[in-house]
Amino acid sequence: MLGFPIQYNEPLFRPPSEGRSLIIQITLGCSWNKCSFCEMYTSKRFTVRKQEDVFQDIEAFLPWADQITKVFLADGDPLVLSNAKLLPILNKLTATFPNLRRISTYASPSNINRKSQEELKELHAAGLQLLYVGIESGDNATLEAIQKGETFESTVNGINKGQEAGFDTSVMIITGVGGKLHSQQHAIKSADVLNATQPKFASTLVLTAHKGLEHYRDRFKGEFIELNLLEQLNEMKRFMQNVELEDTIFRSDHASNRLVLKGVLGRDKEMFLKQINQAIQDPLGNIRSVYGGY
Repeated sequence: MLGFPIQYNEPLFRPPSEGRSLIIQITLGCSWNKCSFCEMYTSKRFTVRKQEDVFQDIEAFLPWADQITKVFLADGDPLVLSNAKLLPILNKLTATFPNLRRISTYASPSNINRKSQEELKELHAAGLQLLYVGIESGDNATLEAIQKGETFESTVNGINKGQEAGFDTSVMIITGVGGKLHSQQHAIKSADVLNATQPKFASTLVLTAHKGLEHYRDRFKGEFIELNLLEQLNEMKRFMQNVELEDTIFRSDHASNRLVLKGVLGRDKEMFLKQINQAIQDPLGNIRSVYGGY
């Protein structure tokens, strides 16, 4: 492909697993945009793009239509849009790209909950298959401190509602996001969320204060004391001890993770705990990666 046929409104973000997907922006920015830990869309005002502009971007890839198998809808949480706006875009994508296998997007639990089961099933039938849900934490005190706008209950209800409509879900937990004061409950209740939803994919990353720790503290509601590496590993151990998953593909391989875990939970739970314990014994040594085959 000589030159790129469309111009994105940057910054542009997508999950790591969407690295080979065509990204189509149907919204700009994030409909919530208040989370203490997130700087992804703070430079943007949330905007819904015009349908004709979205269609023009899709049609720009007609010369490569047969090569496109995955599409990711950006920016933050397009599921805030009504089905009247979403369905024409999904139909346009499936009509334009004959070999399209998957359409995915970010989704907040609240915006999943706002849709009826019939509306969710409509979207799934139209080709939207995978929802990326940033859980961040299952602990209500931590969720309030990071201004997530969700609770344990809203998160569980949203993920399960989406899965009942046929969607696969990929969820994420942030190690250290609640600091020392919330660490124990953050780990346990985050495991509880996963146990109550049994997502197809789950991952963890480590809190990274991109604008500095003081900026994060200013946005955090309450006292925040950062975890050191050993405390991060112990939080991860407590989380892993409490997860009871049946067949969830698990990844802890974000750039922020010092300990890389890859496998399937619960098959690889004991292997993960062994590796975490080894890292705890030598937290400043060479932390080895774990690759669980599946």
